[in-house]
Amino acid sequence: MKVKTILVSQPEPKVENSPYFDLVDKQKVKIDFRPFIHVEGVSSKDVRAQKVDLSHYSAIILTSRNSVDHFFRIAEELRFKVPDTMKYFCQSEAVAYYLQKYVVYRKRKIYVGKRTFTELSPLIKKYKNEKFLLPSSDKLKPEVPTVLDDLGVHWKQATFYKTVISDLSDLRDVYYDILVFFSPSGIESLFENFPDFEQNNTRIAVFGNTTIKAATNKGLRVDIQAPTPETPSMTMALERYIKSVNNKK
Repeated sequence: MKVKTILVSQPEPKVENSPYFDLVDKQKVKIDFRPFIHVEGVSSKDVRAQKVDLSHYSAIILTSRNSVDHFFRIAEELRFKVPDTMKYFCQSEAVAYYLQKYVVYRKRKIYVGKRTFTELSPLIKKYKNEKFLLPSSDKLKPEVPTVLDDLGVHWKQATFYKTVISDLSDLRDVYYDILVFFSPSGIESLFENFPDFEQNNTRIAVFGNTTIKAATNKGLRVDIQAPTPETPSMTMALERYIKSVNNKK
């Protein structure tokens, strides 16, 4: 069956040159964006209940833009002035760049990984005498505590924000040829909103092994996967699939 409509379970890209928009132009498909999950900050009272005293830490590990926003939100709510000596360990360049929203970049000690958390570990190991705080969501990737424990550093995880399932009830009678997922939470949201969901002719596209596992555990047929050696991005995987089915005679 040809592909005409796609629903991506994420917010619409804010950049004009997003590959999704190229996909619309090239393949003449309609793409809608709708977050299946969203983030809500926990209160400073909840953070205190986790026995977190920000003054006890000399380094912050930041794995996402959300962790940046919510660390500084909580610091402000607790009236904690983040010292200029604070070290920041950012999982990627994108996270480090976003940090500039809150600190003067050139005046701070900022250490940047490449992409994955494991790639950040050599930098953390170099400063193993620091006391590290990891502000994160309630859904922490299993590799993170494993890597930190293996390094033998002094660290603490604290939940500063939570991943919450979005209300999708207005989509009940709306059908798409492809649904695109990027996390197990997105799959969870689909079935939380639509417990009687039946895949039928809907194609499922997933990014990452944990998302594939979540989809198959729910009995879904995964038609499109990324990343692969041939299609390292989701848009490349979608384009390849669309070409294969839409150009059939």
